[in-house]
Amino acid sequence: MKKLIIATLFFSMLFLQASIASEMPLNDAKPLSEIVRTLEEKGYSPFVEIEFEDGQWEVKVYKEGVKRELKIDPVSGKIVSDRKDD
Repeated sequence: MKKLIIATLFFSMLFLQASIASEMPLNDAKPLSEIVRTLEEKGYSPFVEIEFEDGQWEVKVYKEGVKRELKIDPVSGKIVSDRKDD
């Protein structure tokens, strides 16, 4: 019984580590501060929310008074998607 508990804990920790690692930018990703600075230079501001999901930065930000949802490639820093956020 003790071995079963230890094995369950071990595999749970491995799964948790894999989940956390998948939600982190790659080592060669641009710093988030650089991405934000570039977006500000393009007229995006103020920022509402920034999160890393599905391998991309998801940014909720305003441009010209309109709320936008951007998807940013973490390595290149380029905007992959820019759509109006409802």
